[in-house]
Amino acid sequence: MDRMVAGSGLDKMDFEYATTAAETAMRAMAEQRVPPTPQNFQVWFKYALGTAADLTRTINILIGNKRKFDAATNEELFRTYVGPQVVPADVVLNNASQQLHGVLTSAKQFLARAVADNQEQIRAISGVADRSEAGHDPKLLIENLMEELTKATARATKLEASFGEKSRELDAIRDSLTKSEQRAKTDMLTGLPNRHALDEFFRSAQMEAMEKGTPLGALLIDIDHFKKFNDDFGHGVGDQVLRLVATALRERVREIDLPARYGGEEMIVVLPGADLATCSKVAERIRQSISERQIIRRSTGEVLRGITVSIGVGQFQFGEAVADLIDRCDRALYLAKKSGRNRIVTEDQLDRNLAAV
Repeated sequence: MDRMVAGSGLDKMDFEYATTAAETAMRAMAEQRVPPTPQNFQVWFKYALGTAADLTRTINILIGNKRKFDAATNEELFRTYVGPQVVPADVVLNNASQQLHGVLTSAKQFLARAVADNQEQIRAISGVADRSEAGHDPKLLIENLMEELTKATARATKLEASFGEKSRELDAIRDSLTKSEQRAKTDMLTGLPNRHALDEFFRSAQMEAMEKGTPLGALLIDIDHFKKFNDDFGHGVGDQVLRLVATALRERVREIDLPARYGGEEMIVVLPGADLATCSKVAERIRQSISERQIIRRSTGEVLRGITVSIGVGQFQFGEAVADLIDRCDRALYLAKKSGRNRIVTEDQLDRNLAAV
């Protein structure tokens, strides 16, 4: 748990605790031969603090599998769990609040001016009416009345234009908030929902499944030998592979499903209302679709080797934590890769595999 103390009106981390975490981070980086760059240090300092469960789990798995922390892996860890950072929601809301205050202030001023103008117009027309009763020249009275009505029309037109402008400003504020929300929930590389969006969707789907008694399935997908794409052809090709897989996921799931980037080369699909058998069929369609696609190197036109994925399939058990479902998918995925890759393993095969052993 973080140790925090109050200082200068802000919460600050205890100096000794932060120093210990920094030393732990540097020691772990040295053990894993991670270059001590500022970017890498941010990742491992966060890991040493132990405040980011997903980052901790990912690094522990990589260490357990004796994964080399090369430049691509380090960049991916930073990009997924530390940066690049989108504008914080509170900053966006604060800016929108200030803009909205300006619009409302202007609108209030317009209304006050309109009320004053209307009162002035009423007095002017009343004066014309009074002069008509006194027997003044009708022609002159008509001219005066037309003049006041022309002024009233001009005021109304100006007021309408002013409110039209403010309406457009409100639309712009609304669009800005909508786009900010979308950016905060989207993985910039693949265009898929990110972990934040995934967590929200999972919570909602979990509650709905328990309330309605309907199944809820998940697929954990890992690109086979992804590191070799980066090593052999560069990160540009690796990014192209990720986008291709993301496209295949979007094309092979329903509108009510959520495909998301889980981290690194792992992606996940949440399938509300789908039992284990249905999830397996969807997983097979995804696996086959990806295996049939080609990556063409843009610089040379070269057709690169095929892409395959391994998929772990699980079904939500009522009352369990979502982390337990993902853990079963992860173990099924591990078995799929251990069994030769380019295949699907369901959670019920885990039990059979243990029984065989």
